[in-house]
Amino acid sequence: MTARRCIPWPDRRLRQVAMPVDVITDAVRALWTDMIDTMDAMPGVGLAAPQLGEMLRLAVVDASEARGQSVRMANPEVLHASVELRGHDEGSPNLPGVWARIERPRAVTVRFLNADGEVEERDFVGLWATSVQHQIDHLNGRMYFDHLSKIKRDMLIRRARKSG
Repeated sequence: MTARRCIPWPDRRLRQVAMPVDVITDAVRALWTDMIDTMDAMPGVGLAAPQLGEMLRLAVVDASEARGQSVRMANPEVLHASVELRGHDEGSPNLPGVWARIERPRAVTVRFLNADGEVEERDFVGLWATSVQHQIDHLNGRMYFDHLSKIKRDMLIRRARKSG
């Protein structure tokens, strides 16, 4: 398939809640493949369909060192989150050139529709958990910098505009 262009911040679609996916079709599978190609080309550890302008609740995550272990998810939702937090420098291809340290639960249990169209529950820990939560934020019209104070968020966006 193809690596695609991520839509630039502040495109309004990045602030919209994506639509649920009822059934896994060939079109959904093709979009997942494009998303994985795009994620690998960045390189990144996850991507949500709205980042490409596709307003569907689809995400891919691959935080493996070797790569090629992408998890394809439709309609992911966090069922349980650890109390223990983990900080990680997060960024987005929609607002390139800037990062911010974000604290998120270290581990999460997520329910989603998998590539076979079956409901799956899976535990994610560490960078995998961070990436899954980051992608779910995108599906809900949120960006990683929404976790920052207004002052830090405004500074980050100003810095991005200067570097862009």
